[in-house]
Amino acid sequence: MSATIFKHVYGPVPSRRLGRSLGVDLVPFKTCTYDCIYCHLGRTTNKTVERKEYVEIDAISAEIEEKLGHGPAPAYISLAGSGEPTLNLRVGDFIDRIKSRFRIPVAVFTNGSLLGRIEVQDALLAADLVIPSLDAGDETTFQRVNRPHKDISFPAMADGIAAFIGRFPGKVWLEVLLLKGITDIPAETDKIVSLIRKSRPARVQLNTAFRPPAEEFARPLSRRQLRELQVLFPGTVDIVSERNENDPQRSEPFLVGEAEVLELLSRRPCTADDVARGLAIHGTEALKLLLELVARNKAVRLTASGHNFYAINKGDSAD
Repeated sequence: MSATIFKHVYGPVPSRRLGRSLGVDLVPFKTCTYDCIYCHLGRTTNKTVERKEYVEIDAISAEIEEKLGHGPAPAYISLAGSGEPTLNLRVGDFIDRIKSRFRIPVAVFTNGSLLGRIEVQDALLAADLVIPSLDAGDETTFQRVNRPHKDISFPAMADGIAAFIGRFPGKVWLEVLLLKGITDIPAETDKIVSLIRKSRPARVQLNTAFRPPAEEFARPLSRRQLRELQVLFPGTVDIVSERNENDPQRSEPFLVGEAEVLELLSRRPCTADDVARGLAIHGTEALKLLLELVARNKAVRLTASGHNFYAINKGDSAD
């Protein structure tokens, strides 16, 4: 087991798009511009549009140096985690630092809410891949699904994403998360498709609320329903799978224990498969570790979309 407890860096996690990805938190837990009804991390506790250095990049860089000193390099270093990464005022400095020190591509997962700001666009230009989100086609649905900060309007958000796509030299994959009875309705889907035709991202990635959502009424679509909607979207369109069968596991010995598993669960609920791929261990070993954490009240088991997920037990008291 690693002796280091990482506060800002986690994984590598099994990304459904990027393979094994080393995650980085640039803001405190649930510091975000949105309070999305489908968020697997729960409701936003600090909804804000204030950009500042929430987490010092020197501290994050030191953790990355430590993390990458053990085991093989991840496929990506991903800025995502527990909130909106573009809220960190020094996100651009951090990307530049990572690119100067490591030959590992940088991906940024963003809700896209601040991409209309030129300074935010400038900060992300050195990234290799940016994955913004577009979950609605008009103001009404935007307010219902994303529950944005009062200073964010739908037109400004949508125009900002389009402007960034037109300017960014790297790849932009636009994620569209669809919800049953809300955005899978033809009239709503058509509005999203119309916006995508104008912005022309490199890829569109259809997703749904596969993990336990913040609100019970945020219901997922089935794979069959996503496939039926896939043909409506322009360009290259992927359905983001909850499983990545091509993600190889590491064969050399690697000691994994409670700290590493809890790092993953603290950022998002995971299946035993997620933990196995993210930490490159056998599925049976991952399940054993998870069941031990549940037995000790360190984790809880949840069921969603017919799968068992494990999450941090927030009511846990010290042993």
